[in-house]
Amino acid sequence: MPKQAEKVRRAPLSRDRILRAAVALADETGIESLSMRNLAQDLGVVPMALYKHVANKDELVDGMIDVVVAEIDPPEAGDWKHAIRRRILSARQVLLRHPWAALAIESRNTATPAVLAYLDSTVGALRAGGFSTDLAHHVMHAMGSRVLGFSQELFDTSRQAGRSGATVPEPPADLPPEMAARFPNLAAIATAASHDGDSVVVPGCDDQFEFEFALDLLLDGIERLHRDGWTSHRTL
Repeated sequence: MPKQAEKVRRAPLSRDRILRAAVALADETGIESLSMRNLAQDLGVVPMALYKHVANKDELVDGMIDVVVAEIDPPEAGDWKHAIRRRILSARQVLLRHPWAALAIESRNTATPAVLAYLDSTVGALRAGGFSTDLAHHVMHAMGSRVLGFSQELFDTSRQAGRSGATVPEPPADLPPEMAARFPNLAAIATAASHDGDSVVVPGCDDQFEFEFALDLLLDGIERLHRDGWTSHRTL
């Protein structure tokens, strides 16, 4: 094992090797703790050696995003709805393997080449399914971040805190009677949360179930609009 580790350490340094090592390090310790220095240490090189392949930390993160997006299943031919659903769920599994990636994607001012290619292929699947450019445009807006396998949950305090410092309070799973009377709709949601699992939506909810439920709801509505020949250019 030591000889094998030494062999890996002595492998020629390349951009691909640097990016994959950075992804592994971010998976293990979080992207916040990733630096050129500790990445160089992990690779067994001096920090300056990294800069021959990546100009700076921003370029490193862009490359890491592209490595992760490349793990998403390639597009497949056939029914647009099935193809897009399958690919979005593949994207979700990839981002669950790399928990830092969603926020990294959101942090970019410009989409990386792999992200652009992924979005382009999604629009391509819609157009191949007979969607007008107009409808495909609005579908992409409606799907939002869900296209890339994640959603900006209303009650996800960790994501909100990282932005403006403001957090959205998480509704308790079991509202006290006086609170239930004041907020009957939240109380009904809390009571209806019958599936198991940790969730950023409501304690007791299953994030995967909620994600797929919303995805199917969107796809069913999109299918109806497509069937009805919907357009945004309505005559009044």
